[in-house]
Amino acid sequence: MNIHFIGIGGISMSALAEICLNKGYTVSGSDMNDSYLLDNLRSQGANIYIGQKRENISDNIDMVVYTAAIHPDNQELVAAKEKNILTMDRAAFLGQVMREYKNSIAVSGTHGKTSTTSMLSTIFEYAKLDPTILVGGNLSVIGGNVKIGSSDHFITEACEYVDSFLNFNPKISIVLNIEEDHLDYFSGLNEIKASFNKFGKLLPADGYFIINGDDNNTIDILHEVKATTIKYGTNTSNDAVIKNISFNDNGYGIFELEYKGNDLGRFELSVPGLHNIYNATAAIMTAYVSNLELEVIRKNISLYKGVGRRFETKGYYKDVLVIDDYAHHPTELKATLSAANKLKKSKLWCVFQPHTYTRTKSLLDSFAEAFYSADKVIITDIYAAREDDPGDIHAKDLVEKLYQNNVDVTYISKFEDIAQYLRENTESNDLVITAGAGPIFQVAEMLVEK
Repeated sequence: MNIHFIGIGGISMSALAEICLNKGYTVSGSDMNDSYLLDNLRSQGANIYIGQKRENISDNIDMVVYTAAIHPDNQELVAAKEKNILTMDRAAFLGQVMREYKNSIAVSGTHGKTSTTSMLSTIFEYAKLDPTILVGGNLSVIGGNVKIGSSDHFITEACEYVDSFLNFNPKISIVLNIEEDHLDYFSGLNEIKASFNKFGKLLPADGYFIINGDDNNTIDILHEVKATTIKYGTNTSNDAVIKNISFNDNGYGIFELEYKGNDLGRFELSVPGLHNIYNATAAIMTAYVSNLELEVIRKNISLYKGVGRRFETKGYYKDVLVIDDYAHHPTELKATLSAANKLKKSKLWCVFQPHTYTRTKSLLDSFAEAFYSADKVIITDIYAAREDDPGDIHAKDLVEKLYQNNVDVTYISKFEDIAQYLRENTESNDLVITAGAGPIFQVAEMLVEK
């Protein structure tokens, strides 16, 4: 079979393409820009087009896979339908792949999917279970964003955007948290919770639904779920209770776990922040119900040292530590800056690139409250991603809100100017965080290069 991927350069699409190449399929694909991910696919035999044109869809293509970001009028998608070629969106295709595995694990939630998927992957990989892994970042233990294993274990992220995770076929599902997001698709929180409930109902009766019991929004997603539910959190009403939390000098979490009255012992992490204690607990409980030995889980979770763009140390500019993070939601920003605050020796700078006009507008007031841990804030222009500029929201609107909240904030449009401003104004022992789901990491790289 010949399979063509529209948007093959995306982190998830490139992983699916690599799985197909490994299984012996002929793979082609297109993207708007070249990247190292595409170079990797080329080296494995994929035919890559830069630019999306109808002539890329040849008559010998059997299936076209496309992402949610592809518009119905995309030239390649239109050409495929005119030729009566089978078309399938990425989520549905991934759901079909998951059917081949007995222990398929889907990691969902508004925040923390990539970190938790990476934690799970590290536990399973170092346990020599040879899982197949799809993760939304570059994980050093597997040398990238995808790993093709030969076992019955399959680990992947599961995003709720456009209900894509409802195409999946998991045995175990994780819900890390639920908040308002993707409001260009969902009408509000109630519709988002209804989607997560449908996600839970996909599980078989012998499966597991592992959810954050401390999150009030998860209470409403258990209706008619057949699988065994495991709630985790610090509240003693949970099945898995997080106890005796502390942090070492690096801000790394240390905690104990009790599951249904049984002491699971002490766990030590190699990543900072309270949010990562919650992420780790979800990963630990998933590994536990997958029948991994506790001592193996305990050792392997400590070996997880992070994933690309998740509190990733980029280096130093003189005596200024530079860290990059994918945080693009108010809750994520609060968690990232709180973790950074435990590390800072002098001033904490946050350079934030808002992600999508819809999210910036709908969560503007929440964003305005998200920077309290930072001493200095720089806001740059909104990254449009899949959206067109509606003309009713601008990064300067967020800057004005922050002014009103007495935040020390500066608006700078160009990345080069931001890097220069930081060079001129940061001082010894300052800490700089670049944050956002767009290319804001380039500022961190510019700073470190100098």
